[in-house]
Amino acid sequence: MEIFSSYNLIIEASLILILSFWFNGLSKKTNIPSVLMLIGLGVILQYVAKFFVSSLPDLFPALEILGIVGLIMIVLEAALELELRKEKTWAILKSLLIALVGLLLSAWAAAWILHSLVPGMSLSAAWIYATPLSILSSAIIIPSVGGLKAEKKEFHIYESTFSDIAGIILFYYLAGQMNPAEAMGAAGFTGSIFLTIVVAVIASYAIILIFQEIKSQAKQFLLIAVLLLLYAIGKKLHLSSLIIILIFGLVIANMKLFFGGKLRKYLKVERADQIYHELHIITLETAFVVRTFFFVVFGLTIVLSSLFSLKVLLISVLILASIYGIRFLILRIFFGKDILPQLFVAPRGLITVLLFYAIPSDAVVAGFEPGILLFIIIGTSLIMTWAMIRNKQQTAVPLDEPDKEFQKPELAYEEELPTRPVELDPQAPLRPQDPEEYEGDTHPGDPIP
Repeated sequence: MEIFSSYNLIIEASLILILSFWFNGLSKKTNIPSVLMLIGLGVILQYVAKFFVSSLPDLFPALEILGIVGLIMIVLEAALELELRKEKTWAILKSLLIALVGLLLSAWAAAWILHSLVPGMSLSAAWIYATPLSILSSAIIIPSVGGLKAEKKEFHIYESTFSDIAGIILFYYLAGQMNPAEAMGAAGFTGSIFLTIVVAVIASYAIILIFQEIKSQAKQFLLIAVLLLLYAIGKKLHLSSLIIILIFGLVIANMKLFFGGKLRKYLKVERADQIYHELHIITLETAFVVRTFFFVVFGLTIVLSSLFSLKVLLISVLILASIYGIRFLILRIFFGKDILPQLFVAPRGLITVLLFYAIPSDAVVAGFEPGILLFIIIGTSLIMTWAMIRNKQQTAVPLDEPDKEFQKPELAYEEELPTRPVELDPQAPLRPQDPEEYEGDTHPGDPIP
């Protein structure tokens, strides 16, 4: 049986999408991240496929493309939901600072552990391996925090998005240092970031002004194609391309802020709002599809035997302990005692996998076990699942317990009932004049009850 024939692939892809949709519904009820279910589905499909073919084809090229497109869609989806207001300035800055400090400290701790315990792991290579393990996964966090309070949900969206972008920038900066031809100093790195921001702002204004003049209905995928083109060209020019996606999403989601003053006259609000709403829907749907296939394909590539190693267990547990220990200290400094469930919402996922496969050949260490990567991803996701379920149980109001807040207004109402009869106006009609206002089987001329 040829499982990779055209019609079989269509059937398999359709069934995977249907199951993924069901996983999302199940995730909302159980708080188990749908990502874990998708990875598990991929592992099951891997063993099912072995009954029909001797070996699976090389899935890395598909995994890499899905990861890049998924990353762009997820960051754009998050940016489109971020509302910039003056009163949110501190919340945004605090999320940015927590993301940066958490990323750097977690990478430092993981690099020290890997350098000490993995044979042949130099310190520079350890930093490259540690960075993907230190990046929060917005692909897992954003769909999982919908049930939290607004301020906590907003914090996680900001933090995970900033962690994604900062982690990718740090990874490619470190990877570039391994190649003297691509290495750049601090000044060159800062200049690259500044140039990326300038290009992103100019491109964002230009895209909005041009696309609001396009009257064709089929223009949203054209817009996505332009964004993908800008991202790819930016990567070729060694720019931090993800910043372009983030800034564009922020500009189009906060057009009244960015098109203030004299620029207001150039903005056609109705058409621009239409672009925003249509783009939001398409981005959401595309991110769902790409995320689904990415994690299923990742599950197909997993070697479960790499988990059964005491060394993998030791290194993974030490890295997990460093992740949550550092996160505890940072959150206590910024939030005081109110750090639950934020403390345990620190999963690793799509970007961790994508960057792991992007490690340059000069930095690859044969002694590094891939099981560490899988252990960290599954471990952080399970810990987040436990925390979200516990939070849901603690915030739920039991059905058999009366709500005192709703009892008080009722008592007050009974105490304030009028003690004198209501005086009727003798000139007012005794019944409505419109027969349609009668209720039941009453008819004109019937005695008034």
